[in-house]
Amino acid sequence: MKKIILLATVCFMSIGAFAQAPLENGALQLNAGLGSSGWGTPIYVGLDYGVGNNFTVGGELSYQSKSATYASTKYKSTAIGIGANGNYHFNALLDIPSKWDLYAGLGINYYVWKYDNELYKTSDNSNIGLGAQIGGRYFFSDKFGVNLEVGGGSATSGAKIGVTYKL
Repeated sequence: MKKIILLATVCFMSIGAFAQAPLENGALQLNAGLGSSGWGTPIYVGLDYGVGNNFTVGGELSYQSKSATYASTKYKSTAIGIGANGNYHFNALLDIPSKWDLYAGLGINYYVWKYDNELYKTSDNSNIGLGAQIGGRYFFSDKFGVNLEVGGGSATSGAKIGVTYKL
């Protein structure tokens, strides 16, 4: 994964086109997709708000659930998360074309995790997660694109892939 991110960064830096802000001040974009986790496939939806030429703040909701049997014991795990993030977008700094968006930032998430099995019955846990993320988007048009992000303070996912729509 590190090699892919490094390769993408080198590709971004080698393109000498005029860069524009990925999300202008006051603009909104909607993100949705799937994440990766050993406890089921999380789904997420989020909204980003442009607070400056190179900065965004946003919120996100996520949900995941998994049922399985392990050593003759049935269990179910469910997690719901709500989070906030702030990102710096590198387009202007690295002279990246506007159809690309490379960003990094910090996030804070609150999650509720419920675990139920036949042996230990129910266990609930809630906590706050802090983390850093790096991601990128490619826009097929002025409004629609795809995104990939790794890291973050989310309890439900370590990596995400999805779609972005600028409102």
